[in-house]
Amino acid sequence: MRLPATELLKAYAAVRGKLLEYQDPAAAQHRQLLRLVRKAAATRFGRDHDFASIRSVADFQARVPLRTYNQHWEEYWKDAFPRLDNCTWPGMLPYFAVSSGTSSGQVKYIPCSAEMVRSNKRAAMDLLVLHILNRPQSRLFDGKCFLLGGSTDLKELAPGVRAGDISGIAAAEKPRWTQRFYFPPRELTFITDWEEKIERLAPLALQEDIHFISGAPGWLAILFEKLASLRPETLGRIVDIFPNLDMMTHGGVSFAPYRRRFERLLEGSRADLREVYPASEGFVAIADRGPQMGLRMLVDNGLFYEFVPTAELGSANPTRHWLGNVETGIDYAIVLTTCAGLWSYVIGDVVRFVDRRPPRILITGRTSYMLSSFGEHLTGDLVEKCVLAASETIGATMGEFAVGTQFAETGGALGRHVYVVEFDPGVDEAERIKSFATAVDRELATRNEDYEERRVIATGVRMPVVLSVPPGTFAGWMKSIGKLGGQNKVPRVINDQTQLKSLLDFAERSGAVASDRL
Repeated sequence: MRLPATELLKAYAAVRGKLLEYQDPAAAQHRQLLRLVRKAAATRFGRDHDFASIRSVADFQARVPLRTYNQHWEEYWKDAFPRLDNCTWPGMLPYFAVSSGTSSGQVKYIPCSAEMVRSNKRAAMDLLVLHILNRPQSRLFDGKCFLLGGSTDLKELAPGVRAGDISGIAAAEKPRWTQRFYFPPRELTFITDWEEKIERLAPLALQEDIHFISGAPGWLAILFEKLASLRPETLGRIVDIFPNLDMMTHGGVSFAPYRRRFERLLEGSRADLREVYPASEGFVAIADRGPQMGLRMLVDNGLFYEFVPTAELGSANPTRHWLGNVETGIDYAIVLTTCAGLWSYVIGDVVRFVDRRPPRILITGRTSYMLSSFGEHLTGDLVEKCVLAASETIGATMGEFAVGTQFAETGGALGRHVYVVEFDPGVDEAERIKSFATAVDRELATRNEDYEERRVIATGVRMPVVLSVPPGTFAGWMKSIGKLGGQNKVPRVINDQTQLKSLLDFAERSGAVASDRL
């Protein structure tokens, strides 16, 4: 007698759950590092860094400096690309995960080995395990899993070497027999035009028994708006659209700006809302408890983690921590060494530990998400908290937002921050938007001494200006710059002046209401 898939999953979860319960994170990470080093000892990178003599984390950190993507590219990948054979990982790399930087816009080709494909599959299983451990009554595989990702179409760069979204690589490696558990149909996953994809997927999804849905929160919100328009009697409530929904996962960006919207959407639903941290470089962590309680790091899955205090990131010899000596409550730039040939790779994310055993983190921003054009030193995490607090002050619900710096055009004048905010319908009165700008300014001054000082000194920063834009504006702007849907993310802090001007121009054309003259 064949057991149903859900029962098999529960049996596996019982075994894996016991292992996770008694796992020693530091010991597991030490083993992971030594395995990676031994595996790559004969590669060009391994020979250059004397991997054969590495016996400890300290040995590794003494021999392998921190590197960015550009440094990996220039030193090891550029000349051989796309046929990376024994460069930083053994053998020929079969895939590259194409990642477009949220802040810089630079297209990155992240190596993806057969070992990384297996690592990502194991991470997906751990997601299901943690869900089952939290929801023993789950019937996850009694229906379909809706994966709302980018196009799964892969481009051949050379014989046997393909590139595309990480979701496309996962689809290419997924056994055909598993397709009966997944939605959408394979032929629709290749659609690259996001609007066409939503138009075609939404009516078909309403005909399916969806038990699990996964995607970036901004794009999930757009999907549910479309579903609600097709079923207006549901009033957009997920429980009436997908009554058997068991779990919704989200990741890639901070969920805080979307939380209130999704809480309304999920009202009455039994769906488990679970955050994940799947980077193009590797699957890092999964929420194993309730919302905002931290994501549990995957410590035995082909990745080794290091952590550099953000204040030291630009220094010549920054302190490099690992799970054996990290501390809670400190913002760290996370650094990855992976089973695809990334070595002490600074991926650009900032995390903060809330627990050490097991290790749980909060994603607090990006290393590039810092507003400090005038010495105000505002992190993206702080800006986000203040924007959310200001929206509560005026009793408004917001979706997307972004902020950048507007420099003075004349000598002696002060610059300021410009916020573009997509409120829910109804927030278009100039006075209310001015109140929002005042509230953001007050929150920042209360929580950050540098900002408070810059607001009063002669060479500081002026009162911020807020542009309230209609719902759908950010999706329109992302489409205009070729980044609509999939794994593309709306940048929260925009330091590139060209990109900021593009957004401001689009906002004005969309009918923005400003708290002050731009």
